[in-house]
Amino acid sequence: MKIKKPATVLLLCLLITIPMFGQKYSNGLVDKVIALVGNEMIQLSVIEEDVQMQMMQGVITDKNLRCNILENMLISKLMLNQARLDSLTVNEEYVELELENRLQDIKTRLGGEKATEDYFRKPIFKLKQEWRELFREQSLTRDMQSVIVEKVPPLTPKDIEEFYAVTPKDSLPIIPTQYQLSQIVLYPPKEEAILMVKERLLEFRERILNGERFSTLATLYSQDPYSARRGGELGMAAKQMYWPAFGDAAIVLKEGQVSQIVETPDGFHLIQMIEREGDMFNARHILLKPNVLSSDRVKCLNRLDSIANAIKTDSITFERAALFYSEDPSSRLSDGRMADQNTGSIFFEKDQLKTSDYNVLRDMKEKDISAAFESRDNEGREGNVIYKIIRLDKIIPSHVANLKDDYNIIQNIAENKKQLEAVEKFIKEKQTTTYIRIDPLFRDCTFKREGWIK
Repeated sequence: MKIKKPATVLLLCLLITIPMFGQKYSNGLVDKVIALVGNEMIQLSVIEEDVQMQMMQGVITDKNLRCNILENMLISKLMLNQARLDSLTVNEEYVELELENRLQDIKTRLGGEKATEDYFRKPIFKLKQEWRELFREQSLTRDMQSVIVEKVPPLTPKDIEEFYAVTPKDSLPIIPTQYQLSQIVLYPPKEEAILMVKERLLEFRERILNGERFSTLATLYSQDPYSARRGGELGMAAKQMYWPAFGDAAIVLKEGQVSQIVETPDGFHLIQMIEREGDMFNARHILLKPNVLSSDRVKCLNRLDSIANAIKTDSITFERAALFYSEDPSSRLSDGRMADQNTGSIFFEKDQLKTSDYNVLRDMKEKDISAAFESRDNEGREGNVIYKIIRLDKIIPSHVANLKDDYNIIQNIAENKKQLEAVEKFIKEKQTTTYIRIDPLFRDCTFKREGWIK
């Protein structure tokens, strides 16, 4: 069962630290303020909390870890202090969204609201108050970064050419081999396979209602390997962490109750409620995915091979065949040309391609047309089978980035360098005009930037 989680995009490479474990501090250490930046303070407990969080994520602690964390916090506090002086306003919508995401993530990890309160030794409402203030600070810090970056004038083509001319070639990125592809896609009919899956799930539901254990059937038949090992149990998680159809169907169930059949992009489910706590629940499920029938697979492959032969004998162009026969809506109206859904780029690196597609094209030459083969849809989920032929339109061999072939990449590098320089200039200027005091406990730190210790 796949759980959907929101992604977070950082503006720049600077670390803006929002401690996950807000106020928990133990081991007999006495908390203290170890730095002041203007009117903003940094507590020792916050440093230690960040250390613990990074260690949980696999970071190896060393003598520099705490110093690096402190320096990142000093930068954030400089930004925050200036944001308050400039009267920037908090984006409350951003704050509430981040707060809700953080709360749901922690409750899911710890196993519910009560477990979260026990862990932090505080009620949820108190934690929300504390974390809300932290995210308000983060909002102001991010906005201050944006203000700094927006003041950087746009680069002209001449600026980019000059940047490229003075940049050592061994400092430029290596661009991996890229491929431009066109495709003709057929989706196999699934009506009969879907009907078979639904009939099987209805049979399971009747057996459960007649006394068989849901967990036994989940272990034997569920196609979600993660939960099947645990009798279909998913663990306590927020409703929002699941596909909407799954969460909506589960949250209304009473303990022990079994749902009707629920369809999600992963397949078809039966759900049994184990325990519900507010907007969180622990449930079992049985997942079945409709499999393409062997006869339908053969029909799709044969039809595509016929189309490929017609193209090779000049009976029809690849572009017209894509328009007439392809069932992929994103490429059929573009002469079959494949494009990255996120960037719009028509060039793909090896790691951006599905394994099945790359295994076919790696032995092809430009303008070759493949035999028909089995692949996956754009979501790449097992069971979402498609069939296709591809044409390898162009290969750009691996090379050092250059202006002719990679102008946008060079432009992005140049602009990012200018933005980082603007941020560094801001930090240096504010170091000299802002009251900064660091406790002797951290005075031996070797910071990346001079000017913190006065």
